[in-house]
Amino acid sequence: MNPSVGEWKPSVAASEWTPGGTAAPAAAPAPAPPPKTESAVSDIDESDPLWQVVLTKICNGDRDRALKLINDPDQLTQYPEVEAILAAGDAMEEDWEKEGDKLAKEVDGMAIDDSKPAAADTKMEEEEPEEIVDAVEGDPREHLNLVFIGHVDAGKSTLSGNILYLTENVDKRTIEKYEAEAKERNRESWFLAFIMDTNEEERAKGKTVEVGRAKFETDLHRYSILDAPGHKNYVPNMIMGASQADVGVLVISARKGEFEAGFDKGGQTREHALLAKTLGVTYLVVVINKMDEPTVKWSKVRYDECIGKLRPFLKGCGFKIKKEVKFMPISGLNGANVKDEVAESECGWWKKMWQAGDNNTDKPTLMSLLDSLDMKGRMADAPVRIPVLDRYTDRGTIAMGKVESGTIRPGMKVTVMPTRQKFKVDGVWSEETPLASARPGENVLVKLSGASMEEVQKGFVICTEPACRSVDKLICQIMVMDLPDQARILTAGFTANFHAHCAEEEATVTKIFETTDRKGKVTKGARFANIGQTVICMIELARTVPLEPFDDYPFLGRFT
Repeated sequence: MNPSVGEWKPSVAASEWTPGGTAAPAAAPAPAPPPKTESAVSDIDESDPLWQVVLTKICNGDRDRALKLINDPDQLTQYPEVEAILAAGDAMEEDWEKEGDKLAKEVDGMAIDDSKPAAADTKMEEEEPEEIVDAVEGDPREHLNLVFIGHVDAGKSTLSGNILYLTENVDKRTIEKYEAEAKERNRESWFLAFIMDTNEEERAKGKTVEVGRAKFETDLHRYSILDAPGHKNYVPNMIMGASQADVGVLVISARKGEFEAGFDKGGQTREHALLAKTLGVTYLVVVINKMDEPTVKWSKVRYDECIGKLRPFLKGCGFKIKKEVKFMPISGLNGANVKDEVAESECGWWKKMWQAGDNNTDKPTLMSLLDSLDMKGRMADAPVRIPVLDRYTDRGTIAMGKVESGTIRPGMKVTVMPTRQKFKVDGVWSEETPLASARPGENVLVKLSGASMEEVQKGFVICTEPACRSVDKLICQIMVMDLPDQARILTAGFTANFHAHCAEEEATVTKIFETTDRKGKVTKGARFANIGQTVICMIELARTVPLEPFDDYPFLGRFT
């Protein structure tokens, strides 16, 4: 029974029922209600065009006459004003009828073919649409992750903050607030860094600790900034940022003494460049920052000196200098060569250099250079691979990661490696925006139905069939770039930390098969390896890690 229905009462005109007898005579009809006068006016819609014409144009404001006329259709149609309104209504009705016929034909064309029997396999029912839906509906621009890396105090956060300001992602009032705060701390040049360094510890010390994240857009691309810490104590945080990046921006300070401190042994310039390559950065843009500094003054000699030292080292890291590395002088603080080209009065040699294409750069500014980069190898139709960067719980377990291959959609069935547990994707988001699908390159949040926090951990990989491999032993090729002071040769039993995509594990070299020195000499069955040699060896991991052969999935086949 419906509780909202009121108490039932018999009609006044209903005949009374008597048990075993006939119906009682009908009661006398109720007297007719008195004719409506003023109350009838309240039933009229004052905004009705027909009522307004009758009241104002025909009856000159006489409401009683207008009310009588509106209830007499025969007399009403004698007036041309009324005929015009009725004709407009008929035309509108014809349009609706035509639209209805059109929609009916479209629905008939979309009829489902029931002639084919349903598929017998119900084990993993997954609907695969024929067309891949763009990650952001109506926005065809490609998404790129930029990681800003380099030695401490090179100006990474300042450059990141200035890019956001120049692209109008930070308003003038906020900048003025940060300027005042930086002045109170006697660090006037830090105000742009405060855009990225948000917590109190980072602002007090002037050092980035966590990976700062922000977004900006150009006419050609959508970008996510990953501002990595430069201090050696926070290298794991830097690895977390670099593992998501498509393009690395290596920030070098041109100031006297600062470049040398970052590039010499123990400086983070070397370590960050090496990690960027091994973690899968496609392009490396080397920006020589602080060119406006009084010790530099846009000196071409200093610029060439920095590049001359960086080229051989980056080549040793595995970068193809002519294809993958770009060089550019900038000032992150005043924005020269970031969005707008530096004035010729300040730097007369740069225009000739970029127009000639020197140092692999034929664009005048950092923004135009980033827009010109072409990302290859993104496989939208391949099996899904999403390394889990982190996870949290919000009415279910939500995994964070970057889509490395494939296209993920809500409703899909996925496998989490290395545990091989299967889950259904309840939702996919980019920041807080729900997505119909996400293609390679997108940073996403994926909600897995029924998963617990223990079942989805950092370093796991979300896959579709065929799932990626998981190993605790691997035969691999490594290049020995550096060794700790207490162990100057690499032998069987050597232990190190193993970093692959988002996974981190303890590793031990169990056997060396061969070594190749810088001259190309191969030694089979070598017992040890030195710095600068390439080694084929077996590594044993403390726990199982999801990996793939480098030839199949490069981003899951690299490690440090």
